[in-house]
Amino acid sequence: MAATIELVADSWRARGWQMSIYPTQHPGHAAEIAHEAADHGHHLVLAAGGDGTLGEVANGLAKTNTIMAPLPVGTANSFAKELQLPRPGLGRQHKLLAASDLLADGRVQAVDLGVAQAEGPPHPSGHLQQYWLLWAGTGVDGFLVDKLEPRPRWAKRLGAADYALRGIRVATHMPKMEAEIVVDGRTITGRFLLVAVSNCRLYAGGEVVLSPLAQMDDGRFEVWLFRGDGLARIFKYLAQVRLGWHLNHPDIEMVYGRDITIHTDPAMPCQTDGEKAGQTPLSCRLERGALNLLSPPTAPDGLFQRPGVPLLEFIKVESGRTKDKNPIQNLKSKIQNPGGK
Repeated sequence: MAATIELVADSWRARGWQMSIYPTQHPGHAAEIAHEAADHGHHLVLAAGGDGTLGEVANGLAKTNTIMAPLPVGTANSFAKELQLPRPGLGRQHKLLAASDLLADGRVQAVDLGVAQAEGPPHPSGHLQQYWLLWAGTGVDGFLVDKLEPRPRWAKRLGAADYALRGIRVATHMPKMEAEIVVDGRTITGRFLLVAVSNCRLYAGGEVVLSPLAQMDDGRFEVWLFRGDGLARIFKYLAQVRLGWHLNHPDIEMVYGRDITIHTDPAMPCQTDGEKAGQTPLSCRLERGALNLLSPPTAPDGLFQRPGVPLLEFIKVESGRTKDKNPIQNLKSKIQNPGGK
């Protein structure tokens, strides 16, 4: 994959961009590199990795003018599926070049981010992620992330099947969860299997469509509340979501919100963008348009409420504001985590 990453870099160099490749060395490193790129005024970061890596890079670029371009090099690559980008795999490394070419013809969208605060043990990097791009939640998803991650590289190569088999064994030990959820001042209580705060359409590694009409820049989250407990109910809900039946299910509720607080009994693990994020209580608030995202032409209709700006046009406008006389030749784009995450 490292050789393919270099080919991707060469393809951007051929377009007149200056490129540097920075492998990540430890959890949280992608956020540090991205933040440094923004501090130095670089216009674009190509983030090569999975959803967790994208979440880290989003942390580093939040509320800056620097653009994040997602290159799918991870395992699930849920966000790549969201954007309908080609995804590389065994014997399909050329797909990464195809994804890169699509991004070069993409548009910059100002997308919303979530800001999460939780308690309990932090991420292995030593801190809790502040911003998240795709989802935050607690219940079965946070419990599985807490027990299964980080997985060894060989297990990740086995994909969704390995995660599902491991998850079945782990989910049998999940305690029953009583929760109080406050969404923009409205309080909802009961026993829940899952409370998921979503900023996108897909879920569970991109395997199911959870929020079919979601928009990533509309200033609101979809908050999904799955009532009940037990492994049998998990399987039932999964099948219903796959069929789209969850949209009118009496035990599944979706509410829109910008400010969400979740208290549980007992305290439960949380996740943001599929990474460990401490324990409940969990609070999430929305930051409107906090990340400049380079979206490919393959993105589905309606995923963004507002029209995007072509990449070079966006660069020209931003460079004009900073009085950069030669914006393209002065750009320095970084590719994160060539080994995936």
